[in-house]
Amino acid sequence: MSKEDILRMAMNAVIEGDEDTAVAAAKKAIAEGLNPVEVITEGLSAGMTKVGDLFNNEEISLPFVIVAADAMTKAIAILEPHIPPEHRGEKVGTVVIGTVEGDIHDIGKGIVATMLRVYGFEVHDLGRDVPVQAFIDKAKEVNADIIGSSTLMTTTLPGQKALQEAIQAAGLKVKTMVGGAATNQQWADKIGANAYGENATEAVQKAKELVQQ
Repeated sequence: MSKEDILRMAMNAVIEGDEDTAVAAAKKAIAEGLNPVEVITEGLSAGMTKVGDLFNNEEISLPFVIVAADAMTKAIAILEPHIPPEHRGEKVGTVVIGTVEGDIHDIGKGIVATMLRVYGFEVHDLGRDVPVQAFIDKAKEVNADIIGSSTLMTTTLPGQKALQEAIQAAGLKVKTMVGGAATNQQWADKIGANAYGENATEAVQKAKELVQQ
């Protein structure tokens, strides 16, 4: 089986929410000596991006997104231990991430957290329904470079604004990044966030740029 076939297998498994095939693709990639990072980014993450597009276009419902995310997570769990040290590199930065208070959705945020770890970030995932103060306290504790917040619902968007204001009030020297289905670049600009990540791949790239500033 060629590398392209394995990447396509991984991508389609996520799109179809086929956990068994996703796991099989991950195992096949390891057996064939493929770079796990490449499989994650060009296979699994590419599939999840497609799923996100389908969801945003209302072609699939949230339960299908959850199933796809589960398939991706299971495959990543197999690939992650096989990422060579040279691909992990030195720690790039420290990120505190969570879904804002009132929002219990954390699939996309969890994928972003995983991808950040793959690319060398130390990630402190606070989970979902996270109060503003919890972000602040954790960022102080771990001396975070970035605080990332996610929200899927427009009703919890004010939580990201409140977080941004609290960070400024606390005098934290930390970069901020927002994401989630309810957010966009205009919202990030409006509340004064340093970056907006449309998907996991973009979030990683933006995080890298933030720590280099």
